[in-house]
Amino acid sequence: MTAFLERLLGRVPIGWLQLSHNRMRLVAAVAGVAFANLLVLMQLGFFGALIGSVRFPYDQFNADLLISASDMNTLTDGSPLPRQRMFEALAVPGVAGATPLYFAKLDWKQPDGTIRTLDVFGVDPAARAFRNPEINARLADLSMSDIALIDRKTRNAPKGLFASIDAGQAYTFETKGRTLKVIGTFGVGGGFSADGELVVSDQTFFKLFPNRMAGAPNLVLVRLEPGAQPTRVLAGLRALLPDYDSAVRTVEEAVWRDQKFQTTQRPVGIVFGFGVIIGILVGLIIVYQVLSTDVADHMREYATFKAIGYPQRFFMSIIFEEAFILAVLGFIPGFLISLLLYFVVSKAISLPLAMTVPRALGVLGGTIIMCSISGAIATRKLARANPADLF
Repeated sequence: MTAFLERLLGRVPIGWLQLSHNRMRLVAAVAGVAFANLLVLMQLGFFGALIGSVRFPYDQFNADLLISASDMNTLTDGSPLPRQRMFEALAVPGVAGATPLYFAKLDWKQPDGTIRTLDVFGVDPAARAFRNPEINARLADLSMSDIALIDRKTRNAPKGLFASIDAGQAYTFETKGRTLKVIGTFGVGGGFSADGELVVSDQTFFKLFPNRMAGAPNLVLVRLEPGAQPTRVLAGLRALLPDYDSAVRTVEEAVWRDQKFQTTQRPVGIVFGFGVIIGILVGLIIVYQVLSTDVADHMREYATFKAIGYPQRFFMSIIFEEAFILAVLGFIPGFLISLLLYFVVSKAISLPLAMTVPRALGVLGGTIIMCSISGAIATRKLARANPADLF
């Protein structure tokens, strides 16, 4: 390591020699930086999982544009939309079709008494409301009453249940005073507000939720004619439909709005954001303590260099060398442990928790900057002091 740094820096690696002189202090410093990296990477991972899970249901919709209530921020809130807006939308040039979609939440009681929350989508089986081929292959079967398709990625479901359903063995369970028969599965995945998804016909939906009416869907899925310009159709719909009760958005715009609301208005998104800030503060404090202690321990040596005439940038280069070494050595174990935890957590709770290259490089760069800031703060006393006062 010493020879490598000497070739890299073109001088004796004083910073590395000072750090490695006290092995226990070096190990403690690296462990502290690794912990800060781990904390930041995990919080960013959960934050990314939140954003990724928001997109899951939108990706299933067979739609180019979405019509929703004007007060809708996410799929789980907002008022029902007058179905009349669907028929009005069909009159706009460029619109090929429109399908109402009904949404609600359902509690699925497990044999052990625990509850799993499912997002329930009610659709007309004759309409192609979804892009998912697994759902489309069984839509005709949903025409029968109390028939459902379930998300096989629903977390914490009975072991082997979905495999038996896929093998042809229907599963029945009681909810809302009715008995649902699950005849097939599809793969989507749950999010932070639900454990999985359930697809039923619109008629079954109204039986499960008798307070809901066919004239008040949650969304209208709009499909465009081939060659139609989305921006022109979007403008036409917005000009036609009243903005006091309806809003027209592209799917990507709806996803972005949902993600923004979840990450800035909901507690879970704010908590993850503060977790990242706390991790950075922990790293700053730990590295500052290590470097400031190192500066204090070698104050006489620094005073000798300063008396000889070495400029402040020489001392800064030593401290930045130490900061860079601590950043890299601390990032490696933090990164490796986070990879392991990503895998374990994603398997346990079925969330899209995965490491990305931009995230890893961003945290590494942030760690180097964090350590450099701590090093710059640690050298303030040395910069202001007279060499004679340092002995």
